[in-house]
Amino acid sequence: MASTHPNARSHARGLVHRNVRLTTRYVVVSNELARHPDLTVAAIGLAVILQSLPAGASVGIKALAERTKGLSEMKIAAALRELEAAGFLARTRERLPDGRFVPRTISYNRPGADREAVRETKAAQEAREGQGAREAQEGPPAPKVPERRAAPPKPSSPPPLPVRHHASVTLLAGLRGREPRLLLSERDVRRLAPGVTEWLERGAHPEAVSRTLCADLPPDLAHPAGIVAYRLATLIPPPLPAGPVARPAPDPFQSCDDCDLAFRAPEPGLCVACQASAAA
Repeated sequence: MASTHPNARSHARGLVHRNVRLTTRYVVVSNELARHPDLTVAAIGLAVILQSLPAGASVGIKALAERTKGLSEMKIAAALRELEAAGFLARTRERLPDGRFVPRTISYNRPGADREAVRETKAAQEAREGQGAREAQEGPPAPKVPERRAAPPKPSSPPPLPVRHHASVTLLAGLRGREPRLLLSERDVRRLAPGVTEWLERGAHPEAVSRTLCADLPPDLAHPAGIVAYRLATLIPPPLPAGPVARPAPDPFQSCDDCDLAFRAPEPGLCVACQASAAA
């Protein structure tokens, strides 16, 4: 007799599952319900339908008859009674604030779930009461002495900048008025001020310095202080050249009062020759 492979499809015996993993539109059914020995197929199928319905759905006998095919209202009523007896269903009436009563149906995926919840709640309450009794016998706990933590040191204020840098601080702080992206922190302003001062001491006008620092900024400006520092270092103008030595202006020409000869003198009068003749 030829041997057979137990996993071969052609020789598989009994039920074979070909399942896919469901992620939406599914309901979980326990084997306790699916294989219940005392429930009819109609009751098990009706329980699955109830578990699949959303909360608040209408589950009266007429409504369930419209959802099922092949089950009359009498069979549905009998199936509901089976589920109640097995603990998978509870039907009550709830009173509303206005005095009216409305039916309420509770579907359980596990019989006795409410009783287990009550037992767990009761056990937790008894544990809390026992803990309270022990604390009462032992007395109140000693008060905790708060730990004294040393106060964090206050940040020291930076030393004041020299007076020669004050105009540079004002210029750097005002860049954001011309270009909002050049918003510099106080620390960056103090660090960059000496570079601006060097520009100003080389004769650069403050307006020209601001215009140079704000012109043609990249669209993806991420570090404004970095580009300002780069431009201050690479675009600094040369010092102004030394001007020629100033010479005093010559005296104007004057006409001699005696000989009418032209000569240079700060004021009108006699020329040098006429002054010598007058003195002889």
